[in-house]
Amino acid sequence: MDQPTGAPGVALEQYRPYLLLLARMQLGRQFQGKLDASDVVQQALLEAHRQRDQLRGLGRAKRDAARERSLEAALDESAERLEAWVAAEQSSPSERADRNEQLTRLAAALAVLPDAQRTALVLRYCQGWSVADISDHLGRSPTAVAGLLKRGTRQLRDLLQGTE
Repeated sequence: MDQPTGAPGVALEQYRPYLLLLARMQLGRQFQGKLDASDVVQQALLEAHRQRDQLRGLGRAKRDAARERSLEAALDESAERLEAWVAAEQSSPSERADRNEQLTRLAAALAVLPDAQRTALVLRYCQGWSVADISDHLGRSPTAVAGLLKRGTRQLRDLLQGTE
């Protein structure tokens, strides 16, 4: 099913790496191993595609406002952590656009890292976990986790510099 470049599915697909990163950040310890972040993103993209006619505005369907606020607050918190990792507070529209582009590039670069490196980086820098907690979670020594973080950071830096 090839779609033209401007098709809605193609427009949504460009956000897959960013959504995958957010899903990994939001799936807390209680859901890891039970839910796969890529399945969550696939379902979100499918739902967005189904409701693409409502993307320009608010739908008229009855919604749970408390749940929406809770999800919105969690996503805002995750986005703030990512933004803090990418750059300092910026305020002009062009700086915000640049920051959003950087976040998209960061998510795409994280997507190509080996799983262990990506997981260690996301847990450390996006979720604020300690090396000891990451070590327990991954079943690796703190020294091994430090190596994952070091190699992952270096590879991430190389990937991001290569896309500039």
